[in-house]
Amino acid sequence: MVPVKRIIEKALKLDCAKAMDIGAWRQFDATPLRVVPTAGTATDAVTLTTNGTATQTNNVAMRASLIKDIVDTMKERNIPPYRMDDYVCLSHPTTYRNFKNTLESLQQYTDQGFSMIMNGEIGRFESTRFIEQTFIPKGGAEDTTTFDPETNTADAWNNAASSWAFFCGADTVTEAFVVPEEVRSKLPGDYGRSKGVAWYYLGGYGLIHTAAVSARVVKWDSAA
Repeated sequence: MVPVKRIIEKALKLDCAKAMDIGAWRQFDATPLRVVPTAGTATDAVTLTTNGTATQTNNVAMRASLIKDIVDTMKERNIPPYRMDDYVCLSHPTTYRNFKNTLESLQQYTDQGFSMIMNGEIGRFESTRFIEQTFIPKGGAEDTTTFDPETNTADAWNNAASSWAFFCGADTVTEAFVVPEEVRSKLPGDYGRSKGVAWYYLGGYGLIHTAAVSARVVKWDSAA
């Protein structure tokens, strides 16, 4: 009466996807480029650091004027677009909330553009496509000691005005694998009564450009 095999396979596939998301996220988070609102409170300018460390506490919600400065910074660093002429930004729905009204008031796409909307995409602004994710937890500022995506432990930034976001150009993080992900059964024991099944994968992820001069990922970050 109950499709046990289908339920188990679905749970295993979901767990595998989460583990791979964490592996990829850790490499995005290794980018040396970090941006914070200037002095931590500016609403129209950001300060870029190139040593992988945010130097100011972010006290401002992400907004259109700050996104413009981030995109200008990326262009002037000659970071190539992720797809066609656009960068991609990845973050939580609430991180985008402050400027979603701006997106709604703009003509985001032509008729042709609707056919190129990516999965999870909520809109396009300043040559950037914004994509939502909800699995990796929020927060994790530079000073955190409790943030852990493995256990889904969030640690909000001070004042909780925003959370992490990645602005990405081309050639960000790559996957290398020896054995692609698959579901495997173990050999039964105890005269066939002891059985097991698990997902199996041999591989990993790596940030393609680790030097700041050629880095392709910019993290919206906070020191605390």
